[in-house]
Amino acid sequence: MFTGIITDVGRIRRLERRGDLHARIATAYDTGSIEIGASIACDGVCLTVTATGGDWFDVDISAETLSKTTIGDWAEGDPVNLERALKVGDELGGHIVSGHVDGVAEVVATREEGESTRFTFRAPEALARFIAPKGSVALDGTSLTVNEVTGAEFGVNIIPHTKAVTTWGGVKAGDRVNLEIDTLARYVARLQDWQGG
Repeated sequence: MFTGIITDVGRIRRLERRGDLHARIATAYDTGSIEIGASIACDGVCLTVTATGGDWFDVDISAETLSKTTIGDWAEGDPVNLERALKVGDELGGHIVSGHVDGVAEVVATREEGESTRFTFRAPEALARFIAPKGSVALDGTSLTVNEVTGAEFGVNIIPHTKAVTTWGGVKAGDRVNLEIDTLARYVARLQDWQGG
């Protein structure tokens, strides 16, 4: 489990396709403290560490994960939002995030509002009903509060601090981002479906 509070921006150092996609990600984390098999959220996708070095860790990405996320868009040198898994006793600063991305949202507009930036996204139709005003979403692994929803489009504000310590400073209209809906919304909708069926 994660919180959606990004703790490092890594860089894609190497990508190799042999069966699955294998990625090496440079990081400022103390890699000596990362165990093989540990989970790290990479742009919001929970991935398993398969090897570590002085300033990097490796992950393997399956075809299923590639089909549901933006990882297939990665290129060497790209920045990546990183978060290590929660430990018992850690501060829960964002919201509960599983790292199981539900789909990909598109940035349809950006607008400066004071010192913040308002981003408008279009969610896949099948996921739009799970997004509510003042609810939470994780976008590229970042815990964000939804401001408004109109059909499949929704908006969030991103403050300067978040833009400075994540990849959000470089995001623009037309970009695709990983979307994880709020876990509670998923279960409430499933209960409604079950009771109605």
